[in-house]
Amino acid sequence: AGLGRGATGFTTRSDIGPARAAPEGAIGTGLGQSAPKADADEHKEFDEFEGNDAGLFKSYDYDEDDKEADQIWEAVDKHMDNRRRDRREARLKKEIEAYRAANPKITEQFADLKRKLGTVAEEEWEAIPDIGDYTIKKKPRNASFVPVPDTLLARAMAEKETQSSIDAAKLRGPGMGGLETPMGNTPVTDLTAVGEGRGTVLSLKLDRMADSVSGQTVVDPKGYLTDLKSMKISTDAEIGDIKKARLLLKSVIQSNPQHAPGWIAAARLEEFAGKVQAARQFIQKGCEKCPQNEDVWIEAVRLQTPENAKAVLARGVNEIPTSVKLWLQAANLEEEPERKQRVLRKALEHIPNSVKLWKTATELADEDDAKILLSRAVECCPQHTELWLALARLETYENARKVLNRARETIPTEPLIWISACKLEETHGNEQFAPTIIKRAIKSLSANNVVINREYWLKEAESAEKAGSIHTCQAIVKTCIGHGVDEEDRKRTWMADADECRHRLSVETARTIYAHTLSVFPSKKSVWVRAAQLEKTCGTPELLDQLLRKAVTYCPQAEILWLMGAKEKWLSGDISGARAVLQEAFAANPDSEEVWLAAFKLEFENKEPERARLILAKAREKGGTERMWMKGAVVERELGNREEERRLLRQGLAKYPLAWKMWLMLGQLEEREGRMEGAKEAYALGLRKCPEQVALWAAAAAAEEKSKNVTKARALLEQGRLKNPKKDQLWLLAVLTERKQHNNKVAESLMAKALQECPTSGVLWAECISMAPQPQRKSKSVDALRRCDNDPHVIAAVAQLFWHDRKVEKARNWFNRAVTLNPDIGDFWALTYKFECQHGDKDKQEDVLKRASAAEPHHGRYWCQVAKSVESMHDKVETLVKKVVLLMDQESKEKVAAAQA
Repeated sequence: AGLGRGATGFTTRSDIGPARAAPEGAIGTGLGQSAPKADADEHKEFDEFEGNDAGLFKSYDYDEDDKEADQIWEAVDKHMDNRRRDRREARLKKEIEAYRAANPKITEQFADLKRKLGTVAEEEWEAIPDIGDYTIKKKPRNASFVPVPDTLLARAMAEKETQSSIDAAKLRGPGMGGLETPMGNTPVTDLTAVGEGRGTVLSLKLDRMADSVSGQTVVDPKGYLTDLKSMKISTDAEIGDIKKARLLLKSVIQSNPQHAPGWIAAARLEEFAGKVQAARQFIQKGCEKCPQNEDVWIEAVRLQTPENAKAVLARGVNEIPTSVKLWLQAANLEEEPERKQRVLRKALEHIPNSVKLWKTATELADEDDAKILLSRAVECCPQHTELWLALARLETYENARKVLNRARETIPTEPLIWISACKLEETHGNEQFAPTIIKRAIKSLSANNVVINREYWLKEAESAEKAGSIHTCQAIVKTCIGHGVDEEDRKRTWMADADECRHRLSVETARTIYAHTLSVFPSKKSVWVRAAQLEKTCGTPELLDQLLRKAVTYCPQAEILWLMGAKEKWLSGDISGARAVLQEAFAANPDSEEVWLAAFKLEFENKEPERARLILAKAREKGGTERMWMKGAVVERELGNREEERRLLRQGLAKYPLAWKMWLMLGQLEEREGRMEGAKEAYALGLRKCPEQVALWAAAAAAEEKSKNVTKARALLEQGRLKNPKKDQLWLLAVLTERKQHNNKVAESLMAKALQECPTSGVLWAECISMAPQPQRKSKSVDALRRCDNDPHVIAAVAQLFWHDRKVEKARNWFNRAVTLNPDIGDFWALTYKFECQHGDKDKQEDVLKRASAAEPHHGRYWCQVAKSVESMHDKVETLVKKVVLLMDQESKEKVAAAQA
């Protein structure tokens, strides 16, 4: 009957419960090939990164070249955009002005009326009547009650229900996730707990906004957005962790209520969760359960407001009257110094042996009260040296001596008492007592079985020097420097000690160590030299001169000491004094080549060529070395006597045929006179005698180039490379020769061969970087740094790359690194100065010149061309640097002109 009227049974999802998750691979199984999407269109398959070409290039990898190409195109687009930016901004500005003129703001329309309101008096404002209440009051409707719908009840049941499954239909969509995790192993998520967690987060936010004491809101309307930036947002995972931690700590404090760290952890957890009131309740219970634990009381004070903190501390002090932490915390809570002192004095009544309390009380007291407190402190804590020393510093001279004597009797093993006594005597003008006090200290400490630690005493000597007690420092060093050092190790150990003190800027300590070492080893030249270097860098000219005069009396045969003395006299402007020192040096060392050359240099640099000529003539009469003949030729070149210069060079070469510098000077003399054939002959003779000298090969090839005989120059350089295959300078000269002739292919081939023969040559790698095309220079520099990382030529070449790319700071750092690695190469100083002239200020330029002058460079391709010329013979280093910069600029302009031609 039921079927006849259509009453068939049915089952809903609420009858059978939620469906199970579909098994892996069940979706779409057996359905054959899937049909294409209804709206599939190849024009809609647009990739965000590669555009419509994603399918065309998807089989290729995106490498560094592609990345660099994209960066280049982006730079081009940015450049084109910047070119049109001014016109675009001007057009936009006009449009905005036109729009604002057509649509003015309300504030602009009523601006004139607002100005008039400023003239309204206060009485007129008060006379304005209040408006009446014209609001329409709504009449309350009659209440109606209806039955609750079934959908609302079903929704309430669903909210309480744990949902651990996801509809299988959603898995078929494009948003299917979790492909990295197998479906069968995916953890079940409680979606209801997620909803409850969001509600808990909202509750925490509201709790933070409410005052924990009065319940009133404490939100600052002006700083609300700023507070939001610094606010820590608790995630759902953190809420779960807080719940777990709360349960664990609850178990801890219930199982062991006397465990103070458990109460502290529980209070801090509630504080972290934003429930300060709950934290205070927990720590209050902790104070009740663990009244003898001071950490619990300290935590309770921290969580309380300043008004309640004092009461909590009072209870804590009553429970633990011997707690130093609680008394100090109580003193810190007081704002007025008198109240703090009152608390500390009360604390000292309970804990008279606390050094920390005595120190804190003394710091707050004035000088007279501090004396009284310290007098009582040394009675209560007699074994603490700091209290004795503090009391001695406050007393008068006589009383301080008595205090230190009492301290020495009470603590006979403390060296600081003896050192303080020594400083006290020195402060009051009794410097002569300092050595006696330190000797008595060592004797007394040794008698009391105290080990004399030499390092400790040297550190105390440095401390005394920094405190201004120089005689105490000297007494300590002289008395303790030899303790624990073997006799054969004394010189080496003392020199190491002096170097360490010098590095720590303890000049007086190092000076005293050197003085003691010289008293033991007066004939050691190296010690005198080290002591003189210390005085030169850290002392005065008078002390240096006094030391050097004393040094030459003990070591008259040490040429370096005489030369140092003469040079210092010369640098200070005392030319006659320098001559007198050299006269004494001649008397002590009549056959010394260095002394003769120093005398020559003194006269030559001071533009006294006749005196210099006489000195060298006397030296040659006594059978001087090859340097005497060479310097003689230099003097004649200065005076313009070419025939005499040629005669001296030929005589010197007849006596010293292996002196390659004289062959070079002879060839240069012939070139200056225009006799190129004579110059070539001189170079050829020099190469027969000295085939390993690169400078002769370079000069001979340059002479052939000047004669327009480039083929002969190539042959000479090739012959030099055959005889010296590992000389990188010869390879570099060959490459530069080809580049001058614009044979770039041949130059590149020669450079490749050169790098095969000399793979670690920084000079060749630097030239290779400059030869490479612009896109390849970066990779070449990487290869150069890999082969020779710390070579100054490579470092300078990389610095020039940064300079070219306008990376100013990086270029400056690399230039400084180059001149630090090899300050003797003048070309690097010139490049650094040129860089600072373009990108630095005047101070940086002067600093470069000052550092170059201190380094006194002697080498470099451009530097030697300028410094060895006749017109620059007497120029200072600063002038030479500027001339080298001009030479570099001139050569650069010639290269550009040749390339354009």
